[in-house]
Amino acid sequence: MILLRNILFQLAFYLGSIVLVLGVAVMALISPRQARAGAHIWSRYVQICTRVFLGIRLQVDGTLPSGGGVIVAPKHESFYEAMLLPAIFPSAAVVMKRELSRIPVWGWVVTRHGSIFVDREAKSSAMRSMLNAAARAVEEDREIVIFPEGSRAEAHQAPPLRPGVAGLYRLLKLPVVPVSLNSAHVWPRKGLKRPGTVRLKVMPVIPAGLPRDEFEARLHAAINGQTAGTTAP
Repeated sequence: MILLRNILFQLAFYLGSIVLVLGVAVMALISPRQARAGAHIWSRYVQICTRVFLGIRLQVDGTLPSGGGVIVAPKHESFYEAMLLPAIFPSAAVVMKRELSRIPVWGWVVTRHGSIFVDREAKSSAMRSMLNAAARAVEEDREIVIFPEGSRAEAHQAPPLRPGVAGLYRLLKLPVVPVSLNSAHVWPRKGLKRPGTVRLKVMPVIPAGLPRDEFEARLHAAINGQTAGTTAP
């Protein structure tokens, strides 16, 4: 049954995405705002497919921020949360690796959407480009969403933070909303996706202006479901 669920999901996801992404590309020709509206539709479609075919449901504990003036920093365990970002944060500017901008059609759409791209190999020049794009997004009253650990982590793993989130925090002088989640148990890096509930928990806001070491310790602990200075149970 699980194998059948996965096959049906793959069919619905890819066939539907082809149609929807082409539609979003047409919407993106009109304006970046329309590109974001189209991305929201696609993301909601993916959410419906995961629920109907895979039996994966999303439970949100707490109130997610809406509007600008904040950096949202979620844990990253699978493609599930990455694909749901436009549904959860319709107007957000999402920090993503530059390779995604090179995907035919989709890359142009996410560029038009106003996503923020970072080249992980380019060091200081990549950081400057990311920070400038983020500052423009803040001026447009959009949330900034960044996965602070960068790449996907396996379940119960807590890799170190990437430097980009500290750079954004220092330059933009905005509070940060950490978000913990547990998607790897239903959407593993390898193997079949399984039914279950992904719990997304909004953690206490980290105020702007903290020293870097304190900020990073609090953020790293929060997205991994802990309080700074404690260890996981």
